[in-house]
Amino acid sequence: MSQKRSTWSNQFAFILAAAASAIGLGNLWRFPYLAAQYGGGTFILVYLILVVTLGFTLMTIEISIGRKTKQSQLTAYTALHPKFSFLGILATIIPVVIVPYYCVIGGWVIKYFTTYCKMIVSPKAELINAANAGDFFGGFISSNFGSFGYGMIFIFACAIIIALGVKNGIEKSNKIMMPLLFFMAIGISIYVCTMDGAIDGLKYYLVPNTDCLRTEAGEFSPAQLGKTILGAMGQMFYSLSLAMGIMITYGSYLRKEDSIEKSVRRIEIFDTLIAIVAGLMIIPVVYVYAVKTGVTPELIAECGGDTAAATTAAVKEAMNAGPGLMFITLPKVFDGFGAVAPYVGATFFLLVIFAALTSAISLYETCVASICDLLNMERKNATFFAFFAIAFLATFSALGYGPWSHITICKLQFLDFFDFVTNSVLMPLVAAATCIFVGWVIKTKVIEDEVESCGTPFKSRKLFVVMTKYIAPILVTLILVGEILRNTGFFKI
Repeated sequence: MSQKRSTWSNQFAFILAAAASAIGLGNLWRFPYLAAQYGGGTFILVYLILVVTLGFTLMTIEISIGRKTKQSQLTAYTALHPKFSFLGILATIIPVVIVPYYCVIGGWVIKYFTTYCKMIVSPKAELINAANAGDFFGGFISSNFGSFGYGMIFIFACAIIIALGVKNGIEKSNKIMMPLLFFMAIGISIYVCTMDGAIDGLKYYLVPNTDCLRTEAGEFSPAQLGKTILGAMGQMFYSLSLAMGIMITYGSYLRKEDSIEKSVRRIEIFDTLIAIVAGLMIIPVVYVYAVKTGVTPELIAECGGDTAAATTAAVKEAMNAGPGLMFITLPKVFDGFGAVAPYVGATFFLLVIFAALTSAISLYETCVASICDLLNMERKNATFFAFFAIAFLATFSALGYGPWSHITICKLQFLDFFDFVTNSVLMPLVAAATCIFVGWVIKTKVIEDEVESCGTPFKSRKLFVVMTKYIAPILVTLILVGEILRNTGFFKI
């Protein structure tokens, strides 16, 4: 007997869950980093344009496919066209590979939160400070079982929420975590903006700067413009949780009377707002830190005596991408806060835990939904099965920087390799193929009709058709090529 399909309680529950899935670790470190790299307000403007065009198109497609078929990504494509079942398989591989290493990183966040809590209880401990921030992080991830143990805690927390179901688990958890995440982000932002020198950091972040579009000689460069657009496009793509199966799975729980078009627009607003607020939390405080510690006489001399250029270089260096920003640079910054440092650190990493959980839950749910659809298995049994599968796969990422550090794939550690394959290859590949599938195989009318099945007209129909058939496949292909070139060292983004 087939299992009855779960549904969201209402449209707001779906919007909150979808937005929660999009608001993850990438929003908290990658968006501020890219904004700092590519002209602050200039990057934000380009990002917003891409969100309301390309992002809208891709998200509408995925949610519509989910609701129309009432299936997860594994079987949804087959339901629409039997010859395209391979797309469902590829789309399923993505969350299966992502969620284990994502949970490992979530475990790192739990470790930092508990460490700052220890510092509150025992101020003399000085477990993390500016002097040992790098050694603390390196020592932890290279330990035999520290990274693995905290990763298991994170996976277990996700499993409990998923096992409770769509309404009692995912909905209720998001109703608690999302408001807390938002208000903590606002609170930290307000505190940061009151610091001496923070206003200059805000200007650096929000005011458009065209220097990123010019060569060292000051001339406009199409290549630099291309890098800025590609950076914003890549961030938009990953920030909105596209091509991960999440939106198809969540869309399959959406009621027919709920508007897909309105839902997508509201998800975009939520996600973009959090991304911008993340920048307000991080860039001003890192800017102040970089100016105080990084703008040295030597750096000014290297920049030809230009203090402004030296400041930009120092900020870009401090805002280095990846785990380094969150787990090394920011703890150094927090250490300068004096007596309140443990409290700020604990609050920040609690916020990050919520952000990581909301995204990980979505990825975990896609795996569970696929198991349920494929094997007609009950949710709790599927959750139990997925837990052990995810825990097993997480072992490679957790131990890849420690006991298994001598084992690499294409000269990459396990976690870095999994991240490259999913984010840089499979996700843009699936997205491009999906656009071609919808635009030229099953035709856009299938999606248009689904959007309008709630009884309201599809206001952005023309934009959707043009983007799906002509523009989106090209842009997503550019993301694919750009990410491969970036990761192979041909150029940096």
